[in-house]
This record gives sequence, C-alpha cells and structure tokens, in this order.
Amino acid sequence: MIQVENLTKKFETYTALKNISCTIEDGCIYGLVGSNGAGKSTFLRILSGVYKADSGTVTMDGQPIYENPAAKGQIAFIPDDLYHINGANMDRMAALYQSLYPCFNREKYEDLAKELGLDRGKSINTFSKGMRRQAITILTLAVCPKYIFFDETFDGMDPVVRSYIKGLICQDVLDRGAAAIITSHSLRELEDTCDQLALLHRGGLVLESDIQHLKTSQFKIQIAFHEAYDQSKFDCLDLVHFSKHGSVANLIVRGSREETLETLRAMEPALLEALPLSLEEVFTYEMEALGYTFHLD
Repeated sequence: MIQVENLTKKFETYTALKNISCTIEDGCIYGLVGSNGAGKSTFLRILSGVYKADSGTVTMDGQPIYENPAAKGQIAFIPDDLYHINGANMDRMAALYQSLYPCFNREKYEDLAKELGLDRGKSINTFSKGMRRQAITILTLAVCPKYIFFDETFDGMDPVVRSYIKGLICQDVLDRGAAAIITSHSLRELEDTCDQLALLHRGGLVLESDIQHLKTSQFKIQIAFHEAYDQSKFDCLDLVHFSKHGSVANLIVRGSREETLETLRAMEPALLEALPLSLEEVFTYEMEALGYTFHLD
C-alpha cells in the first residue's frame, strides 16, 4: 500500500503539488487525471523516488521511497518521455532491466514481444512512437514490480494494441496483487480500466472516488417549464452546472437521483428526464466548477 500525506513539492517559480493526501491499496488501478500542468507527472516522479518532496510523507508498505533502493526495487515507472539507450535493441534493454531487477521474467518479456510482433533485434530508435511505447511497456511488465506507474502510457498506440496493453495491465494487477497508477488525458481509457479516479488541479487533489460512485453521484437533468424561469428556481439542488437554451435547461446535479427527481416533479415541469454522465462529462463539469474552462467568441 502507498500512503501519501500532506505532500508538497515546489520548484523555483511555482508549486507543483500542494498538501496532497491519498492512499493507493494493493490490487488497485488508480487513474490520475487533471488539467495541463496540474502536477500528475511530478506526483509520479515523487512516488518513484526521482524527486524529493519538500514536505509531507510518501511511504510504500510503511517504508520511505526516496533514497531507498529496496523500496525502489519494487517500483517500475514509465515516464511520458520514454528512455532507452541510444541505438539499443530490445534484448539489450532487457539485459539492462534484468541486471537491475532480480525478478525480471525473461520468458514473459519474450512471449509479449512475440505476441506484439516486435523485432527484438532491431534498434528501438527505428520504431514508431507507438511501437516504442509497446517495447518499454512490455519490458516494464516483465520486471514484475509490485507498483507500476504509467504516465500517458497509451499515447501513440493504435486501438487494438491499446486494448491489449490495458488487458495486460489489468491481468497483471489481478494475478500478482500489484498496484498501478495511470495518468491519461483520455478519460474513456481510464473509465474501463481503473478502480479509482483522482482529479488534480493546480497542484491540489480536488476529487477522489471509485469509478462507479463517481459516475452515479452526479447525473444530468433535462427540464422545461411552460412559464419563464432561471437558475434560481433550482437553488434547492446541489448544482454543478446550469445552462438553458430556449425553454429547456440542462442541469448537472450531485446527490440522490430519486430525491432530486421527486423534488423536480413537484414543480410540475413540462419536460423532465434524467440521463447518466460519462467520466469525460464528469471531468469537464468538475473543471468548469473550478473555473477551468474556455469559450469561443
């Protein structure tokens, strides 16, 4: 289990993370989303022991991570900016990984490379962006770490390979009781992969929830009345978003769907319909509530 308490990281001109606290259980796939520059990559680098926190604590199974080789031996991290030895092929990188990680599974590495059709003797420099990500991902999975961190892992992969890699990650976590953290700008990818989702904004953790609760704790209402009305009519609800086009309003509401519908039916609307939200919509409206939105003139 990874425990993070009041984590803060500052750089010369800005604060990347501010008082972050969270717990990542074994056997969990933890999704991390946020606005550009929210601090997602910084968070993973601190959890990997690359950066040292300015304040707060980060522990893995009760042990600190920074400057702790034993703890780092249980961690594998695939950064957004991939690294491999210039000119090296996959087998040379596998030999490097094997020298660093005693649990490296050579058979697993070779089987996955064959399954994906990757040429192990060919320089990784010649691979496409998606193929490089495939190569580094299967090398990392072959390490068999307890904790695996993926920063924009699926970027550049085609849909078939992306689905296969997601399946590998899920199976790995399930089989070994490992834990994975995945950052992505594609919420659809996280929606069918992660158990929990956290939202970072301007260095702060503003939302954390299991996926199912996140999708059911908010919902969309379409409603209309014969008489004129405005947003104040719904002051009794916990509104995340309100917009109105003609006589029809779209509401995003937090709380009990049944209680909300009962309250709205009592207003005798001409139209009333409740609709589910996708994770992408939840993210969009949460960010809008935080003032992170753009409009075309």
